[in-house]
Amino acid sequence: MLYKEENRLIFRYDAEEVWIEPWGENAFRIRATKEAQYPDEKEGWALQEVEPRTAGITLGDKEASIVNGKIKATVSSHGKIKIFNSAGKLLLEEYLRNRADILDPKCSAICVEAREFKPNLGGDYHLTLRFESLDKNEKIFGMGQYQQPYLDLKGLDLELAHRNSQASVPFALSSLGYGLLWNNPAIGRAVLGKNIMSFEAFSTKFLDYWVFAGDTPAEIVQGYASVTGTVPMMPEYGLGFWQCKLRYQTQEELLKVAREYKSRDLPIDLIVIDFFHWPKQGDWRFDANFWPDPEAMVRELDKMNIKLMVSIWPTVDKRSENFQEMQEKGYLIRVDRGIRTAMDFEGESVHFDATNPKAREFLWQKAKNNYYSKGIQVFWLDEAEPEYTAYDFDNYRYWRGTNLAIGNIYPVEYAKTFYEGMEAAGQKNIVNLIRCAWAGSQKFGALVWSGDIASSWSSFRNQLCAGLNMGIAGLPWWTTDIGGFHGGDPNDHHFRELFVRWFQWGTFCPVMRLHGDREPRQPQVGEGGGASCCSGADNEVWSYGEHVYEICKKYMRLREEMRDYTRSLMEDAHKRGTPVMRPCFYEFPGDVMCWEVETQYMYGPKYLCCPVLKPNQRRMSVYLPAGARWVLDETKEFAGGQTVEIECPIEIMPVFVRQGREALEEKP
Repeated sequence: MLYKEENRLIFRYDAEEVWIEPWGENAFRIRATKEAQYPDEKEGWALQEVEPRTAGITLGDKEASIVNGKIKATVSSHGKIKIFNSAGKLLLEEYLRNRADILDPKCSAICVEAREFKPNLGGDYHLTLRFESLDKNEKIFGMGQYQQPYLDLKGLDLELAHRNSQASVPFALSSLGYGLLWNNPAIGRAVLGKNIMSFEAFSTKFLDYWVFAGDTPAEIVQGYASVTGTVPMMPEYGLGFWQCKLRYQTQEELLKVAREYKSRDLPIDLIVIDFFHWPKQGDWRFDANFWPDPEAMVRELDKMNIKLMVSIWPTVDKRSENFQEMQEKGYLIRVDRGIRTAMDFEGESVHFDATNPKAREFLWQKAKNNYYSKGIQVFWLDEAEPEYTAYDFDNYRYWRGTNLAIGNIYPVEYAKTFYEGMEAAGQKNIVNLIRCAWAGSQKFGALVWSGDIASSWSSFRNQLCAGLNMGIAGLPWWTTDIGGFHGGDPNDHHFRELFVRWFQWGTFCPVMRLHGDREPRQPQVGEGGGASCCSGADNEVWSYGEHVYEICKKYMRLREEMRDYTRSLMEDAHKRGTPVMRPCFYEFPGDVMCWEVETQYMYGPKYLCCPVLKPNQRRMSVYLPAGARWVLDETKEFAGGQTVEIECPIEIMPVFVRQGREALEEKP
């Protein structure tokens, strides 16, 4: 049965009801359920409320259609959905194989449904949505952050779940001219196959996705940002260099490093106090034995014009001073079986339940009293997936539901905890570093970093794809641990080469941040509290020898010279959702070669960046996008549309400058 209610086209058959309605310009929100009524019609998940739009709905005996600007959907009398653009090009078609219509060219005896609600024991469904793979040459980008070396995701099998260094942000941009948001926070799977594309939710009561038709990648990404939100304006201290390591163990150690940066006249905007500066996880306060006077520390850093960031963990040790109260009030996540220990690191701990508004308020009040009131206005929201000792997704239960059904929303709610608290305190232009995200996290000031990654060349290569796909997925604020996190000895000349190449690339990332757990491990300082979590080796720019130091100094000053330009990129990200670092096809969608390039990218519209991703590489091939002229080293000019061979000595990461006024300033 096909009918309409106001702006909504509805298909009904047996227990299933499907809604198609405009949601923003050139876009539809498509929902379905087999429940007696839609579980929560007002719940937007990643989508914000939008102004109602008039849709053109036509009802026929065998088919109905709905049009919203550049996008059109048709629904057959048997419920099959197709999506077209304004030129009539088929963008998406549900994969349906049954014998409901024996005259259908795709009539089949294999009996596979496009929207399969397979009942789970207990009430929810295992949902699978299937689409035809219409073009073997289609390319797909976005979907968040995965530790793999492929920018083009077509043909990949992706887990829709968060893990340390993995962030599922299920927005896909297609080279065919559409964007699709899987608007369901359930744990699941996406298979972007060459025969079938499918999206799964392992435990849910509803189907919900948003689809947009656009002429360029920029139009699609900006359309997506218009319905999920954009980042705030990046504050000035987010534009320069950030210093961090695992971990400064005392107040004096941190101040000594800050003073050294200033004495060397090195540009630095921010320094970080990492984890286990607290007595116990979940105390959310400084251990006075190691950090005796935070207010004085902040005052001294302020005089040096250095912001202080402090690490927050969502874990609560069972020995914490807050554990009993939080357990009594229901502020902790639960388990369906086994011992209630979600993480076993420096103590048995359970995460606070970020989906519970009262738990969020409790944590913020602790952070406000113990950090914010002392002048600390930037936080590092670690463990945001959240990380479990065992990723048994079906075992955890939150205030809003089971982890299996709503777990991917956790990092959004974690970011919201601090964003809303800081906003209520009067702060503007809020940015907090966070280790995970889901669709919509960006509007809560989420600066995502790529987690605890290896200090290796293959890991370095993975981060390039991770950062570019996160930008496409709506998270323009992104960074990585320069040099990687796990391992790396500053005295090892092999690691020094990797560090230099990573540092050069980090200069052209949205945020330039040095971090890592270096070898060898350092002796324990003091007793009690977090002292048993020892520090890694020194990780300052002068820790790697004189040659490396001179290279780092050059690139730190280059980043400083780009401050005005980077600020303009951040403004565009704030206003329109534009990625700061972007694949070449984003700027040059008409150049087919730019859709193939995976190891170079654009930092804004002006700089073509060519990171050196292999050891001992001193020469490289670079493709110069057509439609522009390019300058290297201020002296060598090249026409676009060609591949050139260039030198890349250890002191230099090649960066080509796009010529012409359109490259020098962002489009209005």
